Amino acid sequence: MSNPLDDRKKALEEDYFRRKEREVIEKLRARMDAEKEAGDAAAAAHHCPKCDGKLVEVAFEGVQIDICDKCGGAWLDAGELEALTKKDGSGWLSRLWGSSASE
Repeated sequence: MSNPLDDRKKALEEDYFRRKEREVIEKLRARMDAEKEAGDAAAAAHHCPKCDGKLVEVAFEGVQIDICDKCGGAWLDAGELEALTKKDGSGWLSRLWGSSASE
């Protein structure tokens, strides 16, 4: 025969662990939401590695590049330099590299 006190003790213990699991799940959800919001904010506003200004995306010779609104530095993402160099020979980059190669 089961003891009513043992049954009560077991029920309280199970309730305790259910509450602890719920708290952990809520903390994980809150952390995931915070990370998602931080990721969205980071994607919306990139910062200049040089001066911590805001990088603004602009079209330059048909390629989207990032320009700092503070220092004016240009930052290229993966593939953007290759896209600029593959333009027809009239681009500024081709002229720059062409003139240095002939000297």
